[in-house]
Amino acid sequence: MTGLRGYFHPKTATGASSLIPSPPWRYSGDLLTVEYRTDPARVRELLPEPLELADEDPGAVALIWADWQSCSASGEELLDPVRSQYKEAFAVVRCSYRGRTYSRCVHIWVDKDFAIARGLHQGYPKKLGSIHQTRPHPYGPAPRIEAGARFGATLAAGDRRLAQAVVTLRGPSESGGFVNAHPMAHHRWLPSIEKGKGLALDELIESGAASFEGGRPWVGEAELELFEAPTEELARLEVREPIAAYYRQVGVVWDGGQVLETGTSGASAE
Repeated sequence: MTGLRGYFHPKTATGASSLIPSPPWRYSGDLLTVEYRTDPARVRELLPEPLELADEDPGAVALIWADWQSCSASGEELLDPVRSQYKEAFAVVRCSYRGRTYSRCVHIWVDKDFAIARGLHQGYPKKLGSIHQTRPHPYGPAPRIEAGARFGATLAAGDRRLAQAVVTLRGPSESGGFVNAHPMAHHRWLPSIEKGKGLALDELIESGAASFEGGRPWVGEAELELFEAPTEELARLEVREPIAAYYRQVGVVWDGGQVLETGTSGASAE
């Protein structure tokens, strides 16, 4: 009897239908990052045990828009763009685990199913959304990467706008921000199929880029608004103090992570 193949569902005799290929996964993207401070208590409520607030600047948040092209090691998806291009917007905070500072994605929306599947594997809490951002271009009316250039970004889900921003670049920067600058500390959760049995999978994992390259970051200011929605909670991370905004082009390779702990989060399966 022929075995089933494929890195992820659906598994078939050939594996060609798998929603995602096996890692490494390679990414090229344009990132707009808006950093600000919120009430640290709103960050703390999103951190399951054994994670704690970061020692420094515990209320810092990064809201990031990304316009991605991604592919497997072969790169074949780049020649079939519907399989490689997607957009996402995500909120990142910082946390502490055993004295080390980590980044953690607490909300994220994407516009393709394969990106959701990768998120399930990596511990990102991905949901479907509508994400748009201004693209730079050296000709015509689009903004160049230069002082005074302005970029817009919007996020919606379930027919409701959740966030919008206008970023104005000021000049080159030494970094693209500090909130999303650490390895990620995520949880991989899966409820048991049996009622009352809790979580069948409960892992605290660390992951990050196997390799990274990036263009010169640019820094500026942002006008950021967050909006309430019945089934979304991004607005709970209310803007109390702007920090800065950044634009950067990056290339990333992701090739797995490591398990830090199992069965200790105390997260509910309901």
